[in-house]
Amino acid sequence: MAATRDDETDSGDRDDAGRALAIALRYDLDPKRVPKVVATGRGTIADNILAAARAAGVEVRSDADLASLLSTLDIGDDIPAEAFVAVAEVLRYVYEVNGKMRQLQQNEGAER
Repeated sequence: MAATRDDETDSGDRDDAGRALAIALRYDLDPKRVPKVVATGRGTIADNILAAARAAGVEVRSDADLASLLSTLDIGDDIPAEAFVAVAEVLRYVYEVNGKMRQLQQNEGAER
C-alpha cells in the first residue's frame, strides 16, 4: 500500500476545495498485474488513510498531481496506463524506504 501527501504534516494532498486528499494503492509482485486503488478519501477519511498507512509501517509519499488523477478512480480499479510511470516511482520510493528493494532485486536475480 502507498499513500500520497504533500508535506511532512498529516494534512495530505489537497483537492480544489482545500480538503486533505489521500490514495492508497496495493501492488502484488506479479508482473502480469498492475497496482490497484484500495482506498481513497478526502478530509477526515484522508487523515484515516494516512494514519492507517503509518500504523502499518507504510511510508507515505506526496504527489499532488498523481493523487488528483487517482482520486477519480473507484476502489478496486487498476491504475490507468498514463499513471504507470508515476506510480512506479512512488512504489520504488516506498520499497526503498522500507528496505524491500534489495529483497526484490535478489528475488529477480534468483529467477533468472
